[in-house]
Amino acid sequence: MTVNGWVDVHAHYTPPISEQERHARWEAYRALSFMAPHPHLWTPETTLDYMDRTGIAVQLLSNVPQNHDALRESNDYGAQLVIEHPTRFGLLAALPTDDPEAAVAEIVRATADLDPDGWALSTTYNHINLSNPALEPVWSQLDHRHATVFIHPDTTGPPQLGLPTPLIEVAFDTTRTVVAMMYAGVFTRHPHIRFILAHCGGALPALSGRLQLLGTQPWVGPSAGITRDEIRRQLSRLYLDTAASGTDANLAAALTMVPADHIVYGADCGVPCSTDDTMGANITALQNSALLDGDQVTALGRRALTLFPNAANRAATPAPVR
Repeated sequence: MTVNGWVDVHAHYTPPISEQERHARWEAYRALSFMAPHPHLWTPETTLDYMDRTGIAVQLLSNVPQNHDALRESNDYGAQLVIEHPTRFGLLAALPTDDPEAAVAEIVRATADLDPDGWALSTTYNHINLSNPALEPVWSQLDHRHATVFIHPDTTGPPQLGLPTPLIEVAFDTTRTVVAMMYAGVFTRHPHIRFILAHCGGALPALSGRLQLLGTQPWVGPSAGITRDEIRRQLSRLYLDTAASGTDANLAAALTMVPADHIVYGADCGVPCSTDDTMGANITALQNSALLDGDQVTALGRRALTLFPNAANRAATPAPVR
């Protein structure tokens, strides 16, 4: 299980924390039915080792703390990682989307001081969903910049029926948010933003046909004149990553909603729900796909280079001789 020069758009990082904080987070996970066997530890060294062993050329790093001060500090740390490893890492700077003014201010600050490759948003941030109309100034700023925006589900929700949230709830969280954004007109008003959805769009591809069949009916309410063809076009413009979703079951649904060139490689690296084994199995599933041939899988693995040209340019620049 190795690849050659792939780019991972779905890679998490954790700023340095104390051992006490690591254990506190671990205990909090277990209290929410996520039975991680030991506290999670992320370091750039172990991540680079994994990338070297696997053949991943570049990771686009993201982390969205649900606290404004922690978010800015995390963005600063992520930018420093890119400075230290410019050919291997890119930064998707997080935005605090519970406060439009603060989010716009962070766009301006990060653009001036951190030079991020793109942006990372949580579907819900401190109980404010991305479909909230108050976020229009944020979308306008990102549209003006022709930004690439990675949308990740909110993992802070409680478990359902005793099952840990990352197992299936995240898939429905992404779906609910993107459908609400569609009805709110976000994708129509801001056509210059390239949106990447985590986990192959969650349950959205499998439900996209249902949306086209039922989503324009008067009883829906927020349809407000949207047509079936408009639903199809809006959904087809989205990009989907393959994090924990590289199987043909996922790809079959994805390919009914988006063209093949809108699927990009993602691993969900850097979080306790992903291991070398699960990420390796995901790559193997892609390589053995009956729906995509070898050239298409290779293109999928490297496609993010076109979405993040600055990261691509850094990756192509030889490292200085020390």
